[in-house]
Formats: sequence, C-alpha cells, structure tokens
Amino acid sequence: MARYVRGMPKAIWNDEIIAESDDTVVVEGVYYFPRSSLREDVLRPSDTHTVCPWKGKASYYTLESGGQVTRDAVWFYPEPKPDAKAVRDRVAFWKGVKVEV
Repeated sequence: MARYVRGMPKAIWNDEIIAESDDTVVVEGVYYFPRSSLREDVLRPSDTHTVCPWKGKASYYTLESGGQVTRDAVWFYPEPKPDAKAVRDRVAFWKGVKVEV
C-alpha cells in the first residue's frame, strides 16, 4: 500500500540535493520521488535490471558528479504492475543516497 507524504523530502548524494519534491510516495518504507524532480545532470544510464514479484521489472541509473560515481543508486519501474501503479513515473534511491524528510 502506498502512503503519500506531506512536506518536502530531499534526496542527498555526496552533499548535493539530487531530488526534492512535495509529492513523494512511500512504498514498503522507501520514498519514491517524481521522476521530474530528479536532476538530469547527475544521471548515467545503466543496463542493470531486477524484478520485484509485485511491482515488476526495475531499471536503474548510475549517479555521477564531481568525480564521484555510485552505480545503480537510482531505480524505477518503467511499466509497474497494476498493484504498484503508485510508483509509475517515480524513482527511488539507495547506495549512499540519503532521504531527509
């Protein structure tokens, strides 16, 4: 079940805000930000994919900025399954990305 959050959560990586939005959704304790809130200049494509039984196939981005690289730190579901429609057009973070609420 998705929970919509009030306030302005921020995703911070290497002391830089890489996403900020007052329209986040929490699913299984993970904050999903609108894809449009994510800074394009730090994203690099990734060929990594994983599968969640109820959300579907996830794709990833690598973060790169100022000589720092964190592979596959951003994930998203391009075509989420029906029960996971709340994460459509949203991204989530891990691997050293801190979400502050």
